[in-house]
Amino acid sequence: MSRAAAPVFLNHAGIICSLGSNLATVADNLFSPAPGKRFLSLTDAWSPGRILPLGLVADDVPATAIASENTRNNRLLAASLAPLLAVVEDLKSRHGHHRIGIVVGTSTSGIAEGEAALSCDSSGVHLAAGYHYASQELSAPARFLARWLDISGPCWTQSSACTSGAKALASAERLLRLGVCDAVIAAGVDSLCQMTVAGFSSLLVTADSHCNPFSRNRCGINIGEGSAVFVLSREPGPVRLAGVGESSDAYHISSPDPEGKGAANAMLQALAMAGTDPAQIDYINLHGTATAQNDAMEALAVNRVFGPDVACGSTKPLTGHTLAAAGAIEALICWLLLQRTDSLLPPHLWDGAVDPELAVLNGLARRHGTAPARTVMSNSFAFGGNNLSLVLSRE
Repeated sequence: MSRAAAPVFLNHAGIICSLGSNLATVADNLFSPAPGKRFLSLTDAWSPGRILPLGLVADDVPATAIASENTRNNRLLAASLAPLLAVVEDLKSRHGHHRIGIVVGTSTSGIAEGEAALSCDSSGVHLAAGYHYASQELSAPARFLARWLDISGPCWTQSSACTSGAKALASAERLLRLGVCDAVIAAGVDSLCQMTVAGFSSLLVTADSHCNPFSRNRCGINIGEGSAVFVLSREPGPVRLAGVGESSDAYHISSPDPEGKGAANAMLQALAMAGTDPAQIDYINLHGTATAQNDAMEALAVNRVFGPDVACGSTKPLTGHTLAAAGAIEALICWLLLQRTDSLLPPHLWDGAVDPELAVLNGLARRHGTAPARTVMSNSFAFGGNNLSLVLSRE
């Protein structure tokens, strides 16, 4: 097998989100949550006058090593990567700084700091002393990682709304498959800010209660924040990134194609690249936002590709919809699942009220497979009809 054709592995990972600030805590809360425990916080900190359940990182997040780039977004990113610093140093010593790539998915970058720095009074609009717009540029998180880690390989930020974190993994896979890099740090990160909460509220898709994916009573999303980071390489690891599928609906700026053709196409592409039959998928982490249109589209697309009985569920009631970070965080949930020795699957928290208007998904909320999961899929769908599916397999 040639170097360019070698398979790509997810060797190491780190995470911080509402489920916890390290892999062990996230795994415990994901697979063995205390009965009735919820991980979203009720707050109006980002929606003055309206209390919303949000996937807030509750733990203190240390300042970044570079004072000029100390945004909350970068702090979350640094916190998720901190356990992997020794791994990064080893990669630099073996491959060289220039052979390591960085791809980060984000949509908020340092917007929260821009909001805090901006004020208005009778004399006009003002920015706080010392604030610089560079902290808000979409390139900021990737640039921060490159400076902090002293890495000089390919480096960019991917911003495609809610597929950004998954697209960072897709970009990393291509860099490795083409032989451009020997290792890639790929991440998805977004931090809470008023702009995103107000923006989704203006679309009438934020819920005042915990989200309820695929229920006939679903009424919208809970926004969250967090970061997940992977080190990918061609060196064998516990999980292989076996397939990537990408498509675009070209249907509407914010609504998905209701027929789900683009979503189905992305799933079929990922299966074809992985050389995997639909019947071999043991679990699908659904995008599952709990909005009327997205859930209807995804149920139809999944039913079309897999039939009604595939085990599947949405983990957004646990993390909130972390926007650009969602694809990376949910890929990490699948990464954890594929290393389990039991048949337990992630929980799908909902009221159990089946929506008769949706395509049938009998495997929704199934908690156990017939054996430990070996091949799984993670779906991410975004504004503009941007669709991405990943297939991950146990090695």
